[in-house]
Amino acid sequence: MTTDTLAEAVSRQVKIDGHTITLSGISKGAGMIRPNMATMLGFLAFDAKVAQPVLAETVKYVADRSFNCITIDGDTSTNDSFILIASGKASLPKVTSTDSPTYTTLCDTVTEIAQELAQLIVRDGEGATKFMTVTVEGGKDVAECRQIAYTIGHSRLVKTAFYVSDLNLGRILATIGYAGRDEPRCRQDRSVSGRCARRKGGRPQSRVQGEDGQRVMKKSEILIRVLLSRGKAAATVWTCDLSHDYVSINADYRS
Repeated sequence: MTTDTLAEAVSRQVKIDGHTITLSGISKGAGMIRPNMATMLGFLAFDAKVAQPVLAETVKYVADRSFNCITIDGDTSTNDSFILIASGKASLPKVTSTDSPTYTTLCDTVTEIAQELAQLIVRDGEGATKFMTVTVEGGKDVAECRQIAYTIGHSRLVKTAFYVSDLNLGRILATIGYAGRDEPRCRQDRSVSGRCARRKGGRPQSRVQGEDGQRVMKKSEILIRVLLSRGKAAATVWTCDLSHDYVSINADYRS
């Protein structure tokens, strides 16, 4: 643990086809977190028997839905790892295909635990005071939804506004506009604004301000939901705010 303040660990047991499977995972990271390359470490082990080709496919599937869906500051290094381990000690018959209900149950459980571990990294982000879920729905494809979600999650202006509980919808809409995709029709869900911020590319019908906006923004967990209204794809990214403490930690820290 360097700038981590929490021991990030998850463990549970599940029944699959009448057999008990134990899964345990740990993760590490609090800054320089962005998918693909980051100072993040994740290890998840379970005792089911899984064929190597199936395990290789699973680790990519799980990573793309967990550790590749988080950002703290958008910065990176070259030292990230996510390791998936199957000891084969459980009595469950060996999983040799991704097409079986047994595999689906196992994979879903592994994904849930990996998501918890990834979210623990964000919750312990350097100086973080708010946990933010950014969900983009109704896109043409997952890549579009993820790109827009990450643009919001990486925006310093959005993250600092959330730190001071400022319901600055203009900053969110601006990030959608410069995300590198065609200008979408969008609105923010009630979980953020309590009102429609923008409907079908036009002006908002009403606004939230004053005490109502402050009440929503002072929560420690906030959902930003963007509806693109031009497809069926969706993607979710987890991030946090940026505070004065983030600056202090990184101004003082030496590696």
